[in-house]
Amino acid sequence: MSSNNKKVWLGYLSLLMVTMGILFAFSFGNKVCYGDVILTKIGLKPWANGNSGMHYTVFYSLIFFIPSFILGYKDKNNLVAKIGKIISLIMIILILLVFPVFGAISFK
Repeated sequence: MSSNNKKVWLGYLSLLMVTMGILFAFSFGNKVCYGDVILTKIGLKPWANGNSGMHYTVFYSLIFFIPSFILGYKDKNNLVAKIGKIISLIMIILILLVFPVFGAISFK
């Protein structure tokens, strides 16, 4: 595989990881987020106090967002990698700065 093809795939991997992180961290509609289901299946708690309190799944999603940012940062010329980098940077900022303030409030 040539160096050019490898960089293209790294860009798509960055975007794929962002997508996985979003699917892992957020629920869509009235459904449980996929991250909650996965964490429960492997024996980890997705919530601090049952179904209320701090939602740990959002922090676990950093496992996807941080590598995605790094891959996008490494390949500055690939448009797909740039998109993955920008989206992952926005998500990292939201998780680390905004969520601890508003996520600690239980709405249930």
